[in-house]
Amino acid sequence: MYAPLATAVNVGIIAFVRALVIVLAVVAVLVVGVLVWAVGVNNQLVTLDQNVNEKWAQVQNVYQRRADLIPNLVETVKGFAAQERAVLTEVTQARANATSIRLTPEALNDPQAMAKFQAAQNQLSGALSRLLVTVERYPELKSNANFLALQTQLEGTENRITVERQRYNEAVREYNTRLRLFPASVIAGVMGFRPKAFFEAAPGSETPPKVKF
Repeated sequence: MYAPLATAVNVGIIAFVRALVIVLAVVAVLVVGVLVWAVGVNNQLVTLDQNVNEKWAQVQNVYQRRADLIPNLVETVKGFAAQERAVLTEVTQARANATSIRLTPEALNDPQAMAKFQAAQNQLSGALSRLLVTVERYPELKSNANFLALQTQLEGTENRITVERQRYNEAVREYNTRLRLFPASVIAGVMGFRPKAFFEAAPGSETPPKVKF
């Protein structure tokens, strides 16, 4: 009488254990799958973040290249047009202001810091434009060999600035888009990834200025 009952109990226990093992296995697979997915998303965001930082480094490099050309440009102009002191001083001061602001990768998350950087660079661009207008009044300066060499270098640098700004914005767009897509946005929030600021160029600056003397 008791043997069939014991057998039934044993069968029930075995069935329960098997079901429990199956459930635990499924849960383990799901947990591992989620972890693998989360690690993959995190790694992708890290890669995109690094790409943005590299593109920004190139933006700063070409702006620095422009700043490096300005002292020679100012000295050359001064040799022919020393009386244009106000314009030369404006360019020199704008350069000092622009080169004093450098954004670290962490600061790219701060739109205000980006706006400050852009304002300084735009100020320098404006000062350079006014200097170039002044140059038109000095034919001998426009034909000077050193000045012509600076013209070529400055024009090439302005073109590079435009290209590198566009590449940076493209990298930011890809990063920010991935950051906002659900469910990747959950991982981004947990891991501390934040949107990057775009380089909002001044009106008309999408076309590199024509450096003609």
